[in-house]
Amino acid sequence: MRLIRNFTLILLSLCILSPAETEYAEPKPSFDNPRKIVFSITEDTPHAIDHVLSVASNVVKYYGVDNVQMKIVAYSKGIVLLLKSHSIDDAKRVDALMQYEVEFIACGNTMKTYEIQESELIEGSEVVTAGVVELLESVKKGWIYIKP
Repeated sequence: MRLIRNFTLILLSLCILSPAETEYAEPKPSFDNPRKIVFSITEDTPHAIDHVLSVASNVVKYYGVDNVQMKIVAYSKGIVLLLKSHSIDDAKRVDALMQYEVEFIACGNTMKTYEIQESELIEGSEVVTAGVVELLESVKKGWIYIKP
C-alpha cells in the first residue's frame, strides 16, 4: 500500500512540474494568417530596451518568422533605441530583428521635439508622423498591442 501511495505521489509531482504547452487560438498562426503584433517602447532605460527586444525575439522564435508580423514603435524617450549613437549591442539586436522583417518605427513628433534627424536613425527604421497614432491605427486594423 505504501509503494502505491509513493508511486502516486511521484506521478502527481511530475504532472505538476511538467510545463504545459500553450494552445494556439483559432485560427492558428500561419503564413497566410500570421499573428500581427505591435509593441511600443517609451523609456530609455537599459532594462526597458532589453525587455522589448527580448520579448520581440522570443515571440518570433515561438511563432516562427513566417507566422508573425511585428513592429516596434519608438516614441518619447524610447526613441533612443533607434539612434545610431545609442548602443552598438542594441543596434545589432535591432538589425537581427529587422532581418526577420520586424519593422522599427520612429515617431516623427518625438524626433521634432528632441531635434533628431532621420539620418541619425539606424538604417531601415521607418518614420511616421505620430507614434501613438501608428499604434491606434494598427490596433484598428487588427494588430495586437503589447506593452512589455
